Amino acid sequence: MAGRLEGKVAVVTGAGSGIGEAIAERFCREGARVVAADISGRQNETARRIGASCRAVHADVSRSADVQAMLETARSAFGRFDILCNNAGIDGAMAKTGEYSEENFDQVWSINGRSIFLGMRYAIPMMLATGSGSIVNTTSIASIVAFPTMIAYCAAKGAALQMTRVAAAEYAAQGIRVNAILPGPVATGITRHMPAEYIEGGQARDPATAHGGAVRAGERGLVPGQRRGVLHHGRGHDRGRRIYASLMRSPLRQRCARG
Repeated sequence: MAGRLEGKVAVVTGAGSGIGEAIAERFCREGARVVAADISGRQNETARRIGASCRAVHADVSRSADVQAMLETARSAFGRFDILCNNAGIDGAMAKTGEYSEENFDQVWSINGRSIFLGMRYAIPMMLATGSGSIVNTTSIASIVAFPTMIAYCAAKGAALQMTRVAAAEYAAQGIRVNAILPGPVATGITRHMPAEYIEGGQARDPATAHGGAVRAGERGLVPGQRRGVLHHGRGHDRGRRIYASLMRSPLRQRCARG
């Protein structure tokens, strides 16, 4: 039986570990071919493990030239480009606003905020040329909930959510869907360094865990499954949506924590 993404070609950033790695694996199981982009070098292992349907690319998503080359790889390697998952992100330093350094703020913004703009900026013209496309931006529960000492992270994720809304409104009539995933606490390298009270607070405010539907049985986690659903061609009405996801309560959570 053909998968729900059969014949599609996707670019997934941050694919060397955590959520991005899980997305790349799930997309390929659903029939997509994937460009796994990351700056760490671990994207090479992701691609080796998945096989011929996945191509690894080294990319600094805060750099315009790297983003353009990353997107062009999808077209040159697989003949088309349908899906962009802007997923790469970092947590950054933790400090109160009055003590936060400009350098740390700029670093977090470049990866978590600027990269969202760059990805959409250069993916959208390619999608307009073919008449359709889907962009999914990984924001965070931090885009709508304040976490003290995380001014840069919250600011960038909030901006990413708003950029999603703007682009969705601009291009819906031209066949391009733009949506956001708002993960709650997910067991990845980012949350591993967060204080326990932040994890607990995030769970308490997270609509996914609050309603008890964090993970579907047999799936690696809600985030890849939800993202797959948003991208499916039968979900053409999904534009500018916020989709909440969490993985912390699942016994599968460590499978997203290898990075």
